Amino acid sequence: MDEEKKKGVAVFRFAVIHDLVNGIYLDHGEQERLIREKCERKWPIPYSTKTRISRSTILRWVRLYKAGNGKLESLYPGKRSDCGKSRALDEETALSLIRTREELPKATVSRLVEEMKHRGMIIPGRVLPLSTVYRFLHCHNLMGRDRGKPEDRRRYESELPNDMWQSDVMHGPMVKVADRTKKSYLIAFIDDHSRLIPHGEFYLSERLTSFLDAFEKALLKRGLPRKLYVDNGSAFRSKHLEHITASLGIALIHSRPYKPEGRGKIERFFRTVRGDVLAGFTGTTMEELNESFDKWLNDTYHQRKHTSTGQSPFKRFAAHMECIRTAPENLMDYFRKVARRRVARDRTITLDGRLYEAPVPLIGKQVTVLYHDYEQVEVTWQGKSYGFLVPVDLNINCRVKRDKNRATDIEASEGSHYTGGQLWSRNEKGKKATEPGERKKMEVMS
Repeated sequence: MDEEKKKGVAVFRFAVIHDLVNGIYLDHGEQERLIREKCERKWPIPYSTKTRISRSTILRWVRLYKAGNGKLESLYPGKRSDCGKSRALDEETALSLIRTREELPKATVSRLVEEMKHRGMIIPGRVLPLSTVYRFLHCHNLMGRDRGKPEDRRRYESELPNDMWQSDVMHGPMVKVADRTKKSYLIAFIDDHSRLIPHGEFYLSERLTSFLDAFEKALLKRGLPRKLYVDNGSAFRSKHLEHITASLGIALIHSRPYKPEGRGKIERFFRTVRGDVLAGFTGTTMEELNESFDKWLNDTYHQRKHTSTGQSPFKRFAAHMECIRTAPENLMDYFRKVARRRVARDRTITLDGRLYEAPVPLIGKQVTVLYHDYEQVEVTWQGKSYGFLVPVDLNINCRVKRDKNRATDIEASEGSHYTGGQLWSRNEKGKKATEPGERKKMEVMS
């Protein structure tokens, strides 16, 4: 399993145990209730056909996370004991099972297995357990037994501030940017307990870069939430975002597709913004739009009594300041992008079209590159940092002398002997040098 897959598994494991390791005291009965609920729930386990997690596995993940001092790397999977051996359900068999299920949507599991044997889709002599087929179909929502049942939806509210934030994007008005008109997007976060807005800002894009900028500002202002509840947009499904939240001890939770009911608080806030801010906005630029929004947010929304809580968002949030986890001093480092690169023989690394020089010991190594911008790019190998990469300067490299011991020394330039386009150079007396053909003829005669 490569580094990216290990990281994805670790993020999933943290999402399972986050409420058991987030620092909130739980008595024995409450902890057992949470573990029991997790064991009964069906999970989309990465790179596995299983959908259930046992109690012993959950407790083992908790022990690993605590023993690793809360580092995400402590939840990386180890090598399988059956590494290199065949699995009960290989990829070809799985695809055949899906096709057979599509043709026979109401058939039982045993009927599907018999049909696959009859069609020759199973290798002769191989046993296909019914439990394996059942787990696979259930994980891919191919059982079809839960459709049409009414859903149990209930109103909820987090017990303390920063227990959970909701976030979403609202389409804003058109604004002038230079000599063009572009659409704006409001990216905002709301604290589920107090209804306070940790941060909200209009951007010209709803992509991941804009969301991460708003998220970082929210963390600096109001501390770290224990959960972040978002929808299934492409920005929110980013592996980069999953790694950031898990590294900070934040559980990233996605609502079910086409089910916006769970994000009702942020949707209600957006309706308030449209009525109180955008309805009376007369400006034309992005700066004017954000200035108007900030003034309304701090002077009006945060100070007035909320109809659901009976308190102002700011007062309700500040009533339990002892529960707030402050953001780490090196918060920017958590937002750095991660890339995997192999150092070339000339010890260069290419990153988004830019060329950097790596240390000599890393030649030929598969390294990890961490960067927030292209000015500071850190390189690590096997968990050890080798400092920041230096952009390649080809003019300096052409003057670097290398000896057998791989030491380098920059040779001073003595200037160019180029004579400005003359085909033949002249000797010190100003006479024209002998042509190559004549020089060769003279050598023969001598």
